[in-house]
Amino acid sequence: MMRFMRFDAEDSSSSSVSSTPNAVAARRVNFRAMHDRGFFVLPNPWDLGGVRRLERLGFRALASTSAGYAWSLGIDDRELTIEQVLDHLRWLNATTTLPINADFENGYAERPEDVAVNVGRAAETGVAALSIEDLGDDDLYDLQLAVERIRAAREALDAIDPNIVLVGRSEGHLIGRDDLHGTIERLVAYAEAGADCLYAPGIRTDDQIAAIVAAVAPKAVNVLFRSASMTSDRLAALGVRRASVGSLLAKASWRAFDDAATKLVSDGSLPVRLFEEA
Repeated sequence: MMRFMRFDAEDSSSSSVSSTPNAVAARRVNFRAMHDRGFFVLPNPWDLGGVRRLERLGFRALASTSAGYAWSLGIDDRELTIEQVLDHLRWLNATTTLPINADFENGYAERPEDVAVNVGRAAETGVAALSIEDLGDDDLYDLQLAVERIRAAREALDAIDPNIVLVGRSEGHLIGRDDLHGTIERLVAYAEAGADCLYAPGIRTDDQIAAIVAAVAPKAVNVLFRSASMTSDRLAALGVRRASVGSLLAKASWRAFDDAATKLVSDGSLPVRLFEEA
């Protein structure tokens, strides 16, 4: 037997998954409560096989990945249209009973009023949470504008279901702005504007993480796994509430695909590990 998980026939259908208003509301209440104490990992699938495998491994919630989904369509991250993203979120929520946290990039808009409209559309897909980034085309938004965008997103969510978790993201450390003070200033401002969970992808050290946790307390903090030395135990000890993997599962999948295909072209054979018995 090849080393793959086996699935029953019903796994290929989303017909057994309840997406009624009551079921969606319950998932949102549950997901919000998960941020109050303890620690959990939020993996990011992009297709049905990934969703089913992560469910069976016991994860309590899932997050979408804009990069992973884009790569599966043969395009680059940040090339997805909002319609593609909304369709994908509807599909994810119809596929699983687990809460879904939407990677909603910058809200697919710049003006706060347009962010509000798009956030409302995302909420209608059934997501339990969504994130809003402060990165425009090539730089961070001015702080005042970034705060207004978060506030508009919170108001839009409250009009639909105040239990939907809003994640305020600051992207500075991903674009070379390694200014911890500036990042903390932004995250604190986003928390005050209504973000329930704060997230600065790119931070790596214990000191950075601890400083952010302390600054935004009692709000929850999300950390992106960025190195092999990052562990759930270590992050939990620092007061982090949740950790996500972003596009890393997708990268692992495509890297293995590329390695095997490259070996097939260059050597006329496939990696031995593909033929190992389970």
